[in-house]
Amino acid sequence: MRNANYISAISRMRKEKNAIILAHYYQTADIQDIADFVGDSLALAQKAAYNKADIILFAGVKFMAETAKIICPEKKILLPDIDAGCSLADSCTADELKKFIAVNPGRTVVAYINSTTEIKAMADIICTSANAVHVIESLPENGKILFVPDRNLGSYIREKTGRDIVVWEGACHVHENFSAEGILRLKKENPEAEILVHPECESAVRQLADYIGSTAGMLEYTAGNKNKAYIVATEPGIIHQMKLRRADAKYLAAPRKDFPFAANDCNFMKTITIEKIYNCLKYEEPVIRLDPVLINSARTAVERMLDISKIFAGSR
Repeated sequence: MRNANYISAISRMRKEKNAIILAHYYQTADIQDIADFVGDSLALAQKAAYNKADIILFAGVKFMAETAKIICPEKKILLPDIDAGCSLADSCTADELKKFIAVNPGRTVVAYINSTTEIKAMADIICTSANAVHVIESLPENGKILFVPDRNLGSYIREKTGRDIVVWEGACHVHENFSAEGILRLKKENPEAEILVHPECESAVRQLADYIGSTAGMLEYTAGNKNKAYIVATEPGIIHQMKLRRADAKYLAAPRKDFPFAANDCNFMKTITIEKIYNCLKYEEPVIRLDPVLINSARTAVERMLDISKIFAGSR
Protein backbone atom coordinates (compact mmCIF):
# COMPACT_ATOMS: atom_id res chain seq x y z
CA MET A 1 0.00 0.00 0.00
CA ARG A 2 1.28 3.48 -0.86
CA ASN A 3 1.61 6.26 1.70
CA ALA A 4 -1.34 8.12 0.17
CA ASN A 5 -3.56 5.09 0.72
CA TYR A 6 -2.34 4.68 4.29
CA ILE A 7 -3.04 8.34 4.97
CA SER A 8 -6.55 8.09 3.55
CA ALA A 9 -7.28 5.03 5.69
CA ILE A 10 -5.81 6.69 8.78
CA SER A 11 -8.04 9.71 8.25
CA ARG A 12 -11.11 7.49 7.98
CA MET A 13 -10.26 5.29 10.97
CA ARG A 14 -9.54 8.11 13.38
CA LYS A 15 -12.98 9.58 12.71
CA GLU A 16 -14.67 6.20 13.16
CA LYS A 17 -12.77 5.44 16.36
CA ASN A 18 -12.81 8.98 17.81
CA ALA A 19 -9.02 8.90 17.84
CA ILE A 20 -6.51 11.74 17.91
CA ILE A 21 -2.93 11.58 16.60
CA LEU A 22 -0.37 13.55 18.61
CA ALA A 23 3.08 13.96 17.07
CA HIS A 24 6.32 15.34 18.43
CA TYR A 25 8.34 17.90 16.48
CA TYR A 26 11.06 15.27 15.96
CA GLN A 27 8.84 13.08 13.78
CA THR A 28 9.31 13.03 10.01
CA ALA A 29 7.51 15.69 7.97
CA ASP A 30 4.90 13.27 6.57
CA ILE A 31 3.88 12.20 10.08
CA GLN A 32 3.74 15.77 11.34
CA ASP A 33 1.48 16.63 8.41
CA ILE A 34 -1.13 13.96 9.22
CA ALA A 35 -1.18 14.61 12.96
CA ASP A 36 -4.08 16.34 14.66
CA PHE A 37 -1.57 18.18 16.81
CA VAL A 38 2.21 18.65 16.67
CA GLY A 39 4.13 19.93 19.69
CA ASP A 40 6.88 19.60 22.25
CA SER A 41 6.67 17.42 25.36
CA LEU A 42 4.81 20.04 27.42
CA ALA A 43 2.24 20.84 24.73
CA LEU A 44 1.68 17.15 24.02
CA ALA A 45 1.10 16.43 27.71
CA GLN A 46 -1.36 19.32 27.89
CA LYS A 47 -3.14 18.14 24.73
CA ALA A 48 -3.43 14.63 26.15
CA ALA A 49 -4.96 16.04 29.32
CA TYR A 50 -7.54 18.24 27.62
CA ASN A 51 -9.22 16.45 24.71
CA LYS A 52 -12.37 14.39 24.17
CA ALA A 53 -10.87 11.54 22.13
CA ASP A 54 -11.37 7.93 23.20
CA ILE A 55 -8.04 6.87 21.69
CA ILE A 56 -4.76 8.80 21.68
CA LEU A 57 -2.16 7.58 19.20
CA PHE A 58 1.26 8.95 20.09
CA ALA A 59 3.72 9.51 17.26
CA GLY A 60 6.65 9.84 19.61
CA VAL A 61 8.62 7.73 22.06
CA LYS A 62 7.53 5.49 24.89
CA PHE A 63 7.89 7.89 27.83
CA MET A 64 5.58 10.35 26.03
CA ALA A 65 2.87 7.73 25.52
CA GLU A 66 3.26 6.62 29.14
CA THR A 67 2.89 10.23 30.29
CA ALA A 68 -0.40 10.41 28.40
CA LYS A 69 -1.55 7.23 30.15
CA ILE A 70 -0.61 8.73 33.53
CA ILE A 71 -2.63 11.86 32.76
CA CYS A 72 -5.70 10.09 31.38
CA PRO A 73 -5.66 6.42 32.46
CA GLU A 74 -9.22 5.89 31.27
CA LYS A 75 -8.20 6.38 27.64
CA LYS A 76 -6.60 3.93 25.27
CA ILE A 77 -3.07 5.13 24.48
CA LEU A 78 -1.42 3.67 21.40
CA LEU A 79 2.26 3.74 20.41
CA PRO A 80 3.03 2.57 16.85
CA ASP A 81 6.41 1.08 17.86
CA ILE A 82 6.68 -0.15 21.45
CA ASP A 83 10.48 -0.18 21.09
CA ALA A 84 10.62 3.59 20.47
CA GLY A 85 12.64 4.28 23.58
CA CYS A 86 14.84 7.13 24.80
CA SER A 87 18.54 7.02 25.69
CA LEU A 88 17.99 9.72 28.31
CA ALA A 89 15.08 7.94 30.01
CA ASP A 90 17.06 4.70 29.98
CA SER A 91 20.00 6.36 31.77
CA CYS A 92 18.21 6.39 35.14
CA THR A 93 16.54 3.35 36.69
CA ALA A 94 14.41 3.26 39.83
CA ASP A 95 17.00 1.24 41.77
CA GLU A 96 19.77 3.65 40.80
CA LEU A 97 17.67 6.65 41.75
CA LYS A 98 16.86 5.16 45.16
CA LYS A 99 20.59 4.93 45.86
CA PHE A 100 21.16 8.46 44.54
CA ILE A 101 18.44 9.84 46.81
CA ALA A 102 19.93 7.99 49.78
CA VAL A 103 23.30 9.64 49.11
CA ASN A 104 21.60 13.04 48.68
CA PRO A 105 18.86 13.07 51.36
CA GLY A 106 16.47 15.94 52.01
CA ARG A 107 16.34 17.16 48.43
CA THR A 108 13.23 17.80 46.35
CA VAL A 109 13.31 15.38 43.42
CA VAL A 110 12.60 17.09 40.10
CA ALA A 111 12.36 14.69 37.16
CA TYR A 112 12.59 15.73 33.55
CA ILE A 113 9.64 14.42 31.56
CA ASN A 114 12.14 12.36 29.53
CA SER A 115 12.09 9.67 32.22
CA THR A 116 10.33 6.39 32.86
CA THR A 117 7.06 6.11 34.74
CA GLU A 118 8.94 4.50 37.65
CA ILE A 119 11.13 7.60 37.94
CA LYS A 120 8.13 9.93 37.71
CA ALA A 121 6.52 7.98 40.55
CA MET A 122 9.56 8.76 42.74
CA ALA A 123 9.63 12.46 41.86
CA ASP A 124 8.06 15.38 43.69
CA ILE A 125 7.42 17.27 40.47
CA ILE A 126 8.04 16.87 36.72
CA CYS A 127 9.34 19.45 34.27
CA THR A 128 9.92 19.83 30.54
CA SER A 129 12.57 21.89 28.79
CA ALA A 130 9.87 24.52 28.14
CA ASN A 131 8.94 25.02 31.80
CA ALA A 132 11.98 23.74 33.73
CA VAL A 133 13.10 27.16 35.00
CA HIS A 134 9.55 28.05 36.10
CA VAL A 135 9.15 24.71 37.88
CA ILE A 136 12.41 25.22 39.78
CA GLU A 137 11.48 28.81 40.65
CA SER A 138 8.13 27.57 42.03
CA LEU A 139 10.01 25.63 44.73
CA PRO A 140 11.17 27.18 48.03
CA GLU A 141 14.10 29.49 47.34
CA ASN A 142 16.38 27.95 49.93
CA GLY A 143 15.39 24.37 49.15
CA LYS A 144 17.85 21.78 47.87
CA ILE A 145 17.03 20.01 44.62
CA LEU A 146 17.95 16.72 43.00
CA PHE A 147 17.46 16.85 39.23
CA VAL A 148 17.20 13.75 37.02
CA PRO A 149 18.14 12.48 34.52
CA ASP A 150 19.70 15.12 32.18
CA ARG A 151 22.98 16.62 33.36
CA ASN A 152 23.01 19.28 30.63
CA LEU A 153 19.50 20.57 31.27
CA GLY A 154 20.20 20.34 35.00
CA SER A 155 23.35 22.45 34.73
CA TYR A 156 21.53 24.97 32.53
CA ILE A 157 18.76 25.34 35.13
CA ARG A 158 21.35 25.74 37.87
CA GLU A 159 23.04 28.53 35.86
CA LYS A 160 19.71 30.28 35.25
CA THR A 161 18.32 30.06 38.78
CA GLY A 162 21.37 29.90 41.04
CA ARG A 163 19.65 27.15 43.03
CA ASP A 164 21.38 24.34 44.94
CA ILE A 165 20.92 21.52 42.42
CA VAL A 166 22.59 18.11 42.30
CA VAL A 167 22.21 16.55 38.85
CA TRP A 168 22.07 12.98 37.62
CA GLU A 169 24.70 12.09 34.99
CA GLY A 170 22.40 11.23 32.08
CA ALA A 171 22.30 12.77 28.61
CA CYS A 172 20.39 12.75 25.33
CA HIS A 173 22.41 10.98 22.63
CA VAL A 174 21.24 13.55 20.06
CA HIS A 175 21.84 16.79 21.94
CA GLU A 176 25.14 15.63 23.41
CA ASN A 177 26.40 14.90 19.89
CA PHE A 178 26.32 18.46 18.56
CA SER A 179 29.76 19.83 17.73
CA ALA A 180 30.70 23.29 19.02
CA GLU A 181 33.53 23.42 16.49
CA GLY A 182 31.19 22.41 13.68
CA ILE A 183 28.67 25.08 14.69
CA LEU A 184 31.41 27.73 14.68
CA ARG A 185 32.48 26.56 11.22
CA LEU A 186 28.89 26.80 9.99
CA LYS A 187 28.57 30.25 11.56
CA LYS A 188 31.72 31.39 9.74
CA GLU A 189 30.19 30.23 6.45
CA ASN A 190 26.86 31.90 7.35
CA PRO A 191 27.74 34.94 9.50
CA GLU A 192 24.18 36.27 9.33
CA ALA A 193 22.76 33.13 10.97
CA GLU A 194 21.59 33.14 14.59
CA ILE A 195 22.44 30.07 16.66
CA LEU A 196 19.49 28.37 18.38
CA VAL A 197 20.37 25.82 21.05
CA HIS A 198 18.32 23.34 23.06
CA PRO A 199 19.18 23.33 26.81
CA GLU A 200 19.90 19.58 26.63
CA CYS A 201 23.09 20.49 24.73
CA GLU A 202 26.49 20.61 26.39
CA SER A 203 27.72 23.85 27.95
CA ALA A 204 30.26 24.41 25.14
CA VAL A 205 27.40 24.49 22.63
CA ARG A 206 25.06 26.55 24.84
CA GLN A 207 27.75 29.22 25.17
CA LEU A 208 27.55 29.83 21.40
CA ALA A 209 23.81 30.46 21.42
CA ASP A 210 21.93 33.57 20.44
CA TYR A 211 18.84 31.85 21.85
CA ILE A 212 18.46 28.88 24.23
CA GLY A 213 15.08 27.22 24.53
CA SER A 214 12.81 24.24 24.00
CA THR A 215 11.71 23.20 20.54
CA ALA A 216 8.48 25.17 20.99
CA GLY A 217 10.51 28.15 22.14
CA MET A 218 12.76 27.93 19.10
CA LEU A 219 9.74 27.73 16.81
CA GLU A 220 8.14 30.77 18.42
CA TYR A 221 11.45 32.64 18.21
CA THR A 222 11.99 32.02 14.49
CA ALA A 223 8.35 32.73 13.63
CA GLY A 224 8.45 36.12 15.33
CA ASN A 225 11.98 37.13 14.36
CA LYS A 226 13.04 39.06 11.26
CA ASN A 227 16.39 37.32 10.92
CA LYS A 228 16.82 35.39 7.67
CA ALA A 229 19.04 32.48 8.75
CA TYR A 230 19.31 30.13 11.73
CA ILE A 231 21.63 27.35 12.85
CA VAL A 232 19.41 24.90 14.72
CA ALA A 233 21.00 22.78 17.47
CA THR A 234 18.22 20.34 18.21
CA GLU A 235 16.82 17.30 16.42
CA PRO A 236 16.23 18.49 12.83
CA GLY A 237 12.58 17.38 12.68
CA ILE A 238 11.62 20.80 14.08
CA ILE A 239 12.90 22.49 10.92
CA HIS A 240 9.80 21.29 9.05
CA GLN A 241 7.58 23.35 11.36
CA MET A 242 9.94 26.32 11.12
CA LYS A 243 9.65 26.28 7.34
CA LEU A 244 5.86 26.06 7.54
CA ARG A 245 5.78 29.13 9.78
CA ARG A 246 8.41 31.12 7.87
CA ALA A 247 9.39 29.87 4.44
CA ASP A 248 11.50 32.97 3.72
CA ALA A 249 14.28 32.06 6.18
CA LYS A 250 17.18 29.61 5.86
CA TYR A 251 17.43 26.87 8.48
CA LEU A 252 20.72 25.01 8.90
CA ALA A 253 20.90 21.83 10.96
CA ALA A 254 23.78 22.03 13.43
CA PRO A 255 26.50 19.45 12.68
CA ARG A 256 27.18 16.43 14.84
CA LYS A 257 30.50 15.37 16.35
CA ASP A 258 30.87 11.89 14.91
CA PHE A 259 29.60 12.35 11.33
CA PRO A 260 29.69 16.11 10.60
CA PHE A 261 27.75 15.88 7.35
CA ALA A 262 25.02 13.48 8.54
CA ALA A 263 21.70 14.56 10.07
CA ASN A 264 21.67 14.38 13.87
CA ASP A 265 18.41 12.43 13.96
CA CYS A 266 16.84 10.71 16.95
CA ASN A 267 16.77 7.09 15.80
CA PHE A 268 14.09 6.27 18.37
CA MET A 269 11.73 8.98 17.07
CA LYS A 270 12.37 7.94 13.49
CA THR A 271 11.25 4.34 14.13
CA ILE A 272 7.67 5.61 13.76
CA THR A 273 6.37 5.41 10.18
CA ILE A 274 3.09 6.07 8.37
CA GLU A 275 2.65 2.32 7.87
CA LYS A 276 3.13 1.64 11.59
CA ILE A 277 0.59 4.35 12.43
CA TYR A 278 -1.89 2.73 10.05
CA ASN A 279 -1.44 -0.74 11.57
CA CYS A 280 -1.49 0.64 15.10
CA LEU A 281 -4.77 2.45 14.55
CA LYS A 282 -6.31 -0.47 12.66
CA TYR A 283 -5.51 -3.14 15.26
CA GLU A 284 -5.32 -0.79 18.28
CA GLU A 285 -1.97 -2.27 19.25
CA PRO A 286 0.61 -1.76 20.68
CA VAL A 287 -1.31 -0.29 23.59
CA ILE A 288 0.28 1.30 26.66
CA ARG A 289 -0.45 -0.63 29.85
CA LEU A 290 0.70 0.61 33.25
CA ASP A 291 0.10 -0.64 36.77
CA PRO A 292 -2.70 1.50 38.30
CA VAL A 293 -0.68 1.88 41.52
CA LEU A 294 2.26 3.20 39.51
CA ILE A 295 -0.03 5.57 37.61
CA ASN A 296 -1.40 7.01 40.85
CA SER A 297 2.11 7.46 42.26
CA ALA A 298 3.33 9.26 39.14
CA ARG A 299 0.23 11.38 38.50
CA THR A 300 0.76 13.74 41.43
CA ALA A 301 4.14 14.91 40.12
CA VAL A 302 2.84 15.29 36.56
CA GLU A 303 -0.26 17.21 37.66
CA ARG A 304 1.89 19.57 39.72
CA MET A 305 3.83 20.39 36.57
CA LEU A 306 0.65 21.02 34.59
CA ASP A 307 -0.67 23.29 37.35
CA ILE A 308 2.58 25.32 37.36
CA SER A 309 2.36 25.65 33.57
CA LYS A 310 -1.20 27.00 33.85
CA ILE A 311 -0.08 29.61 36.37
CA PHE A 312 2.84 30.66 34.17
CA ALA A 313 0.67 30.84 31.04
CA GLY A 314 -1.88 32.98 32.88
CA SER A 315 0.78 35.43 34.01
CA ARG A 316 2.13 36.17 30.54
